[in-house]
Amino acid sequence: MALDSFTSEPYQRHNRRRQEHLASLGLDIAGRRVLEIGAGIGDHTGFFVDRGCRVTSTDGRQDCLDMLASRFPGVRTVLFDANGEQPPGLEPHEIVYAYGLLYHLRSPETALAVMGRLCTDMLLLETCVSGGTESRLVMADEVMGDPTQALDGLGCRPTRRWVWDRLNELFPHVYATVTQPWHEQFPVDWTAPDVGGSGLIRAIFVASRRPIDNPLLSSTLPDRQSRGG
Repeated sequence: MALDSFTSEPYQRHNRRRQEHLASLGLDIAGRRVLEIGAGIGDHTGFFVDRGCRVTSTDGRQDCLDMLASRFPGVRTVLFDANGEQPPGLEPHEIVYAYGLLYHLRSPETALAVMGRLCTDMLLLETCVSGGTESRLVMADEVMGDPTQALDGLGCRPTRRWVWDRLNELFPHVYATVTQPWHEQFPVDWTAPDVGGSGLIRAIFVASRRPIDNPLLSSTLPDRQSRGG
């Protein structure tokens, strides 16, 4: 399997902007037990390793996990297709991190339920979404041979409201970020008539077992956001 798509400059730029933004939120991450779902070759793994976290990384492709393990030998890796149930021995972690995964799944509701069971404190979720204010799940064809896309060629593009509603079924506290990364795929005006009409659009969510007092998190879905990170 060719993993070159992970190393393209647009892909790497997107990763940098997302990690900058995550750092800017000031969340309680350092030193925690973190479970990465859909880690790919580990482009986000170092963010947590550098903060002293104990990391377990999962992916549905063994080639990706082999590359990740070569980059971060101290990180535990587990083969896991997030469309299905969690593999035996994959225990809950304080933080579950799933950036850039949900929209590559044909069973996002199942995946969120599994993430909820595996999360004892905080879920950090970023995904491509569809425009619109209603709760709606849209399926999407993807390129099966591309290791950055859906394992079986079928993904989804839920609306923000759909993700919000599902998270509220699983966690007592759900937040959207007040800011968005400095990247064109992250809209800041969700009321714009053309939002979602010109390519991929993305949103970030934080779900928690306890309330989080943070001015950069909103307990309602914002129509407008600003740039941050």
